[in-house]
Amino acid sequence: MNSEQQETAILVIDDEESLRNTFQFFLQNQGYGPVHTAASYEEALQALNERSYDLIISDIVLGGHTGIDVLKYGRELGLLCPMVMITGYPTVETAAEAVRLGAFDYIPKPVDKEALLKTARIALRQYQLEQGQRRLEQERERYRAFLETVFKSVTDAIVTVDQHLGIKEINPAARLLLTELHPGLVEQGTIIPLCSQEDCATFKKELLRVLKTGQEASPLLFECRTAEQRKKVLSAAVAPLKDGAGGAEGAVAVIRDLTQPETGTVGRRQRFHRFLGSSDAMQSVYTLIENVGRVDLTVLVTGESGTGKELAAEALHQESHRKNRPLVKVDCTAIPESLLESELFGHRKGSFTGADRDRMGRILQADGGTLFLDEIGDISPMMQLRLLRFLQESTFYPVGQDTPLRVDVRVIAATNVDLKEKVRSGAFREDLYFRLRVIDVILPPLRERGKDVLLLIDHFLDKIAAKVGKRIGGISDQARQLLLAYAWPGNVRELEHVIERACVLCDGTTLAADQLPLEIRTYRRPQPPEPHAVSQAQPVAATTAPLPEQELSVSERILQALRRAGGNKAKAARLLGIDRTTLYRKIRELRLDLSQLDV
Repeated sequence: MNSEQQETAILVIDDEESLRNTFQFFLQNQGYGPVHTAASYEEALQALNERSYDLIISDIVLGGHTGIDVLKYGRELGLLCPMVMITGYPTVETAAEAVRLGAFDYIPKPVDKEALLKTARIALRQYQLEQGQRRLEQERERYRAFLETVFKSVTDAIVTVDQHLGIKEINPAARLLLTELHPGLVEQGTIIPLCSQEDCATFKKELLRVLKTGQEASPLLFECRTAEQRKKVLSAAVAPLKDGAGGAEGAVAVIRDLTQPETGTVGRRQRFHRFLGSSDAMQSVYTLIENVGRVDLTVLVTGESGTGKELAAEALHQESHRKNRPLVKVDCTAIPESLLESELFGHRKGSFTGADRDRMGRILQADGGTLFLDEIGDISPMMQLRLLRFLQESTFYPVGQDTPLRVDVRVIAATNVDLKEKVRSGAFREDLYFRLRVIDVILPPLRERGKDVLLLIDHFLDKIAAKVGKRIGGISDQARQLLLAYAWPGNVRELEHVIERACVLCDGTTLAADQLPLEIRTYRRPQPPEPHAVSQAQPVAATTAPLPEQELSVSERILQALRRAGGNKAKAARLLGIDRTTLYRKIRELRLDLSQLDV
């Protein structure tokens, strides 16, 4: 089997059954496959929306439509595979139109078997070469973006200079440090004034030696003073900057500020935009968002439900140069699949039944700003394809429009599902996954944030007590310890709902333990099992008391919450600390039989 025949998907479109079957037989007999067929324009569109193909062969005449209509539709979807047109009535006009739209070839009827196979072989070989080149370019782009992100986000100062000490590239940390040492230095475009200072003599000597010899310098440790005469202790590593041919075109210096902070300097942060928390896990998140926010790259935010993915998107937007432009949010699960395409890309008047006016899509609304796509893991294959094309080209076609629109939009996506697993199972496109995950921000669950729970309790208590109009001044020690010990499967959102419930029930000035939900009052952290204590095969249904949340599977936790809520899904979602749309999706995904609830 030739390389172009391995896992080669081909779509044959013809309204004559005999020709469809003949072409399918010829191609499959040659080793290609799978080979699918479509008898009409509508069947062809359905097939293109359901999966991707490596080659499309279409008759030019398809009832009330033409193969050129299929070609146009495929190009609007962003399909890059070759398309071959077949007709019994070739004309210069139809051939020119097909070629203009990107048809690979144009074969007149009757189609000879050898001519068909030769055209297919050439088309597939060229497509594979183009695919390989695209993958190589995408890999290079990802690597370039990775290096750019590292360059801009590290806290060490990095500066590259040419042979004459002119500044070539500089990262934000270096800009800040050099400006502090010598105001106006960066604007002058050279580090000569800095090297002229007596304190920097050692640094200058090693830098010039690297430029002359092309050999890396030993690590340096030296002192210097800022423009305001504050002492700084700096370490520096200087190495030659190689050009493409292996020669030295300059030098790169990595400088670290080792100066000890003065007494009274502010330490860890408790607040960052709308986040609240001082744990080590959240300090890392704050720093990452600050660094990534400045870099105009696509970001994937992941974390369990209720960890604050929308807050992360808001913070990334506020840390970027786009902060004064729109932040447009789209919950991909809250919009029906049939409307999501129009909602994102917009549509033109008359493009479908009910389209009585032009509609600006969310992407166009976000032009110049940020587009936040929440629950990205649940979009259909067709939407994945269209979104991929948009991310690659920064252009899109509104529904019913033939000309593309170009926008300047930064995309932030979020999900609480395992996209890697979805890629492995074929439910999510790998190329789209890597396009979205240029940078990923992983939000920690509340159970890993230690005493952040106490900060959040006080915050929500003040906020909700004022909202419900009660003078609640605090919370009992017993209730506080119960909240601190709980595992919080619904994370911060669940904690907020619990405090809200307790405030409503509270008839005094202090929240008490008996105003907390039963699952919190009875929760016990799982202990390591004793040897031979319990059989692993023992069914959950055999237990008489509710098991701790951490010992239950996702299915069991959902069913338990539904039982407690008497079958009310909205109430069950609040108990779980998740959105109602997320609960509906989980019930569908897990295929839960709600007839067994006994409520």
